[in-house]
Amino acid sequence: MAGGFHSRVSPLAAGLGCRCPRCGRGKLYQGYLTVRERCEACGLDLKKADSGDGPAVFIIFILGFLVVPIALWVEAAFEPPLWVHMVIWPVVILGLALGLLRPMKATMIALQFRHRASDSGRVDYE
Repeated sequence: MAGGFHSRVSPLAAGLGCRCPRCGRGKLYQGYLTVRERCEACGLDLKKADSGDGPAVFIIFILGFLVVPIALWVEAAFEPPLWVHMVIWPVVILGLALGLLRPMKATMIALQFRHRASDSGRVDYE
């Protein structure tokens, strides 16, 4: 296929599954957030894959959009003491942020692969 693409793996499917952006089968990570050097299934060189700060920025916006209205609703509906907010919301935010970080980073990498994009312009993963 043109451009070195072997299949049309959905960037969203590859991202949510934390899989290789080219084949959708190989694992993308070798640790919590460390991207493998090569896909174990198709051999794609993943050394150039870098999502930068993009996933963290999106997570901040997503969590702010979700958590702030819920926290305000809890305050208005139940009027809990301040210490309850101080216990609940950091745990909720940290849990959601850590849970979203891997798939969001994988999705950004898959989108970069699909569009052959990088911080310095177009990149060829092959």
